[in-house]
Amino acid sequence: MNAEIIAIGSEMLTPFRTDTNSLFLTARLNELGVNVVRKTVVGDDQPRLTEAIAQAWERSGIVMTIGGLGPTADDLTRECAAAVLGRALKSDAAIAEWLVARFRSRGMVMPQINLRQAMVIEGATILPNTRGTAPGQWMEHDGKHLILLPGPPREMETMFSDAVLPALRERLPRAYLRRRQLRMTGLTESAAEEIIAPIFTRYTNPVTTILATLGEIQVHLMSTAPTEAEATACVDDLAAQLEKALGAVVFSNDGKGLETVAGSLLAARGESLAVAESCTGGLLGERVTAVAGSSKYFLGGVVSYADAVKESLLGVPAVMIEEHGAVSEPVARQMANEVRARLGATYGLSITGIAGPDGALPGKPVGLVYIALATPDGTPDGTKVAMKKFTGEREPVRWQAAQAALDLLRRHLAGLD
Repeated sequence: MNAEIIAIGSEMLTPFRTDTNSLFLTARLNELGVNVVRKTVVGDDQPRLTEAIAQAWERSGIVMTIGGLGPTADDLTRECAAAVLGRALKSDAAIAEWLVARFRSRGMVMPQINLRQAMVIEGATILPNTRGTAPGQWMEHDGKHLILLPGPPREMETMFSDAVLPALRERLPRAYLRRRQLRMTGLTESAAEEIIAPIFTRYTNPVTTILATLGEIQVHLMSTAPTEAEATACVDDLAAQLEKALGAVVFSNDGKGLETVAGSLLAARGESLAVAESCTGGLLGERVTAVAGSSKYFLGGVVSYADAVKESLLGVPAVMIEEHGAVSEPVARQMANEVRARLGATYGLSITGIAGPDGALPGKPVGLVYIALATPDGTPDGTKVAMKKFTGEREPVRWQAAQAALDLLRRHLAGLD
């Protein structure tokens, strides 16, 4: 069964509030095998909200609204939902009494406006709110479900977990939803789709989505089936086909980041890493050490931003920098070999480049980066060097440079270079 979520409130359409409730609901619904196919944010406008609920009700088997159940005039969800279903709104005496008692227990007199929260759609099941004053409501018709939930997260999450989730488990046919994620770098989104589209377009289940993020492409797969084994087999089969077609650019088939994958390879081999960075200013080392357990394989690094530091701490000859420039293959090679030797690591990984926006030189534009990996080989051929030309502003260039360095290491450790 498909579901839609409607987040309600004009404040949700400003830069100051973010809809996190729908993320919670999506995760819980997915656990039931329910696929959330649309999320909508609507302001406190009666015609627009009525239209949004009506359209969702027409399309999907489960419609969940979040918010608009308060006591004020701009809380319109009850009225709009009743209009869509063609049902009357009636005051519920038990809820009214409960509201009065709730206020009295806190030494307060309830404003009469709060009685709006006792208005219940004809035929609705009332969902108790143990953390607030806005009861939820659940309407069923022709096998469909319209569920009205309060907006405050602590109220919504508790109501859903205590009242809605158990009831959905009883009402819905058991289904399983499974996801897989392939992550790759060194390939554009269009190039990735050109390779794998002939494969995934043959399937309606799993559903395939391709996403481009900074420095990588992600392929998300989602399958649904009556049993867990079927759902898992379905998504695993397609993932294996896509991974085979894409080849070495895929660095992860389980959603893990590149720093985690490279670190796992180092740990499995009992080997160590040291880094020397210029334009990335410590970003490479930060990403490596963000992985728990990285102390097993990461020894340390040198942020040699200035040429003088490259000379004094990494032994890069001044004549080399003068002849080739700090952003060059010879300097990258020297940085990698020296940091490896001086820190006693198995591998030395270096980055030197021009992150911008200034610093471009004739023949050396902003975005030019040299990356070097010194290996235990000890010969000139034992040091691998890659030249990259990245586009974008300063931070994207720095991130992509660190990404490319980690991938150079990953490919070597996996025997893919």
